[in-house]
This record gives sequence, C-alpha cells and structure tokens, in this order.
Amino acid sequence: MPPAEVASEQPFGQVKRQMNKLMDQMQKGFYVYSSDTWTPNVNLYETGGSYLVCVDLAGVDKEKIDVEVIDQRLKLRGARAVPSFEEEAEPAGGAGGAATPPEGGAGEPDPHQPRRVRIHLMEIDHGPFSREVELPPDADKAHITATYRNGMLWIEIPKAE
Repeated sequence: MPPAEVASEQPFGQVKRQMNKLMDQMQKGFYVYSSDTWTPNVNLYETGGSYLVCVDLAGVDKEKIDVEVIDQRLKLRGARAVPSFEEEAEPAGGAGGAATPPEGGAGEPDPHQPRRVRIHLMEIDHGPFSREVELPPDADKAHITATYRNGMLWIEIPKAE
C-alpha cells in the first residue's frame, strides 16, 4: 500500500479534535442515559478518481443506516442498540466447541429471563446517531455507492468527469 498523504489542515486542528473528544468522554460519565444523538467517527480519503468516506458504525445493524444526499451534503442517520452480551453470545473458541450446561437444578437462572447486569462503565455510544459530510464541488452525486463490512460503512463518491 502506498504511503498515505495527509491533507493540510487548520493550525491546531488535531489538538481541537483531541480536546473535543476528551470533553465528550468526560461528559459520558454524567450523561450515560442521555437521549441525544451521537456522532460517529469518520475518515475521509481521496484517490485519483473518487472520494472515500469511512464511517465507524460497529454494532449498528445495516438495515438501521440511512444515507442520503441533500444539496452538497452527505447525511448519515441511524441508531445503535445498547450492546448486549446475551444477544450475540458465542463461545470464544468458535461455534460448536462449548459444552451445554445441564438444565434445571437448584439456583440456576431461568434461561428465558434476561440476566441482571450491573453497569460499571458505559463508553460505547448508543441510540440515534447523525453525521453530515460536505461533498466537494466535483462529486458525482448520481453514482455514490456504499458498502458495509466489519462495522465500517464505506461510501465511495466518484469524481465528476
């Protein structure tokens, strides 16, 4: 892979982003159950023929992602449920390798009831999200494609010829 070229940015732009992220993390401890929307992280890339937008949406169901272009803006919306161990629990060693505990018995939890969980820390954003990215003037809005893999939404925006 060729080395990445970093576009020039505003002075102290990186420091500003880090400070904003730090402030967000500090507030999460006080507003864990807030109904406000969260903003997913985005990487923007440019190749000779297109622009690439990579959006970190780990844990978001593909069906719950809405992408639209309005004027010169790419708008992303959706929702992520609170992560739950019960929903997707698989043995760490892969499928089929775990022993099934015997049913019944004194003191065993009811398998039809959700397990009680005490929350110690909750940093993973959940609930509705929203993100907008301004499109460059030469973006071919009619031929935008999106691919969702490994929790990353990749949006390719061809350059107009």
